[in-house]
Amino acid sequence: MHERTQAYLRGRFGDHYRNKSLTPPPEANEREWGYVPWTDGPGETYSRHNAMIDLGNLDDFLARERPKHVYFSAGRYDDPGVTTMSEKGWRSSDLIFDLDADHLPATTPDDSYAEMLETCKDALLRLLDFLESDFGFEELQIVFSGSRGYHVHVRDATIQHLDSDARREIVDYVRGIGLEFDELLDEETVAGLGRKTPAENRYLPTEGGWGRRIHQRLLEILGDVRDMPEEEALERLQEYEGIGEGRAQAAYNLTQDRFVEIERGNLSAHAVFAQLARQFATEVVAEENAPIDEPVSTDTNRLIRLPGSLHGGSGLAVTRIPRDNIETFDPLVDAVPETFTNHDISIAVTDGGTVELAGDSFTLEEGVHTVPEYVGVFLMTRGRAEKGQE
Repeated sequence: MHERTQAYLRGRFGDHYRNKSLTPPPEANEREWGYVPWTDGPGETYSRHNAMIDLGNLDDFLARERPKHVYFSAGRYDDPGVTTMSEKGWRSSDLIFDLDADHLPATTPDDSYAEMLETCKDALLRLLDFLESDFGFEELQIVFSGSRGYHVHVRDATIQHLDSDARREIVDYVRGIGLEFDELLDEETVAGLGRKTPAENRYLPTEGGWGRRIHQRLLEILGDVRDMPEEEALERLQEYEGIGEGRAQAAYNLTQDRFVEIERGNLSAHAVFAQLARQFATEVVAEENAPIDEPVSTDTNRLIRLPGSLHGGSGLAVTRIPRDNIETFDPLVDAVPETFTNHDISIAVTDGGTVELAGDSFTLEEGVHTVPEYVGVFLMTRGRAEKGQE
């Protein structure tokens, strides 16, 4: 990055912060703070082990230092400003989840930036289903990271004092790691006429957890099978491993005559039902787990981006998202800082291509262009352009 480009970005980040007042996290004085200043050369200087008292008033600090990135710790400490973790005196930590579009198995190198972020939003919604429905967490803050994904801060009192091992159990659950199908099942003793001993019926839970997700997949697929012509339904069922003509016929008959047992999750209705459920479980875990960055969630000392700050690798704002607004939130529109929307600037593009921002699409070849400032800031922070002469 040329000196002129760096000076321009630092100045405009400062202009942004001078016109914004950021809300610090709860117990801000007990947290460690870190930031990355604009520095010469290819590397970055990371200043951490700062206490709020070292920075001073947050708004004044941001306007004065105009940092490239700003972070605070998930952890709270007796003395957050000391330089060794063992001497900080850990008190408690939020539980942090990080979803990064670059690391999602559902994204491909051919996906556009907008497509990657949309895929990441789908993963975010799955994660929230786990956190809210399965764990019952209520104090959640949802944040667009400013670049490639989303963060979720869990601040419920129940998780504040969990150590890394306990947090790993939560991680394993939302990732579906080590999930044992048989452990998901409920059992019910049934005493019937003519039986010498009571029978044990096995059920998939239909109300919550991974059992609910697997049961929903069963209902979807077997509901479709129920409505197909018999010949087509039998062919469909035989696509599954271990389902021959006889078992396919039995499964089809079950959908016609005893679908209520499928709705109840009764795997004892027929052996083929349990066989299909076990296969669907593998599919459901692969497709419906939340592909979080695991080390972020297990680390009680993790630093995470400050909501409201600017991301020095995109020029976009790290943006809080109200829970009810997630579906309609568009990061490439809603996270564009107003500071950069008022005028055009000249840039020298070094890595051409298409940029989608603020509802518009810009295709730029290498060379000098006049573009809206938010496009120029995005390309300069990405290392794809330098500041041009005005």
